[in-house]
Amino acid sequence: MQERTRLYYKQRNEIDTAKWDECIDRASNGLIYAYSFYLDHSADNWDALVLNDYEAVMPLPWRKKFGIYYLYQPFFTAQLGVFGQNITKDLFEKFLRAIPSKFKLWEFSFNQGNLFQLKDYPLFQRVNYVLPLNQPYEQLNASYRENIRRNIKKSIQYRCTIRTDIDASHITELAKLQPNGAPENELKKFEQLYSLLKERSMAKAYGVFSNKNELLASCVFTFSHNRAYYILVGNHPNGRTLGASHALIDAFIKDHAEQNLLLDFEGSDIRNLAFFYSSFGSSEEKYAAIKLNKLPWYVRWMKK
Repeated sequence: MQERTRLYYKQRNEIDTAKWDECIDRASNGLIYAYSFYLDHSADNWDALVLNDYEAVMPLPWRKKFGIYYLYQPFFTAQLGVFGQNITKDLFEKFLRAIPSKFKLWEFSFNQGNLFQLKDYPLFQRVNYVLPLNQPYEQLNASYRENIRRNIKKSIQYRCTIRTDIDASHITELAKLQPNGAPENELKKFEQLYSLLKERSMAKAYGVFSNKNELLASCVFTFSHNRAYYILVGNHPNGRTLGASHALIDAFIKDHAEQNLLLDFEGSDIRNLAFFYSSFGSSEEKYAAIKLNKLPWYVRWMKK
């Protein structure tokens, strides 16, 4: 990167989409969530900070409520932050200092390449789980905990079957059954995003069906930067005792074994989910997040 760093705040209509996506393509910490077309479908609004001529970028998804602008983490975007090559602590801090003062509330996650400790910003760590798939399936399977293998056998005994490229609407219908899941309008937006990603060969759907043709477990996997993201998950209550979700992940691992691909489970800080993901032999990948409240004291009740 050039020694002189100049940061520009750009609204969405001022962003050079081609240069932006090229930056994400070549970023050493690039992730699918940061592409312009992904943000266009996931964020209500987004602006950005741009270093020089798109040497590094930081998307700023925002909303406005009661006249107050705030930064937030859109659904289906696990990590954002500063993207580029050789992101240093000093450069990362310059980006944070350049965020316009009109954004009075920050509540979002950075990425694994932004894991720094800064004196003036209350960053905290979050946990992701990732599994390299560059080994033969037999070796990957040998790293599973016994309860995972037991549940996979159970799904076979109950004659569950795996199908790929099922319709996205079937997945979102199942996702609606999940507690604390995404609102219906966000699921509709994801259906549109999935169609776009599928056209670009950047997404694939998996489903586990019962012997009565009932969809028991489903997921959309998206792809970029040698990662496969386990992104939209739906589990039917009837599938919990049949090992459906275990069989789904195992099927994906089997299909992509010996590939230069990292299976990204997208979390989790929730203990039970963390145990489930780690049971496939995955390991922790830390990343940073922030909650910063600059609201006047008399409106802070909004975030209580």
